[in-house]
Amino acid sequence: MPAVEQLVKITSAGTISIPKDFRKYLELQKGSYVRVSVEGDRLIIKKVTIS
Repeated sequence: MPAVEQLVKITSAGTISIPKDFRKYLELQKGSYVRVSVEGDRLIIKKVTIS
């Protein structure tokens, strides 16, 4: 299992990078989809499988 949290920087375009060990653990790769939601002060990113 990867570290529970890591510090990432938001770019001027408003993008962030998902750390490599998180992507590997969740089997995310280029072209994968994720669902993004807000819960209070948390940004939640969930893996989505599209068939």
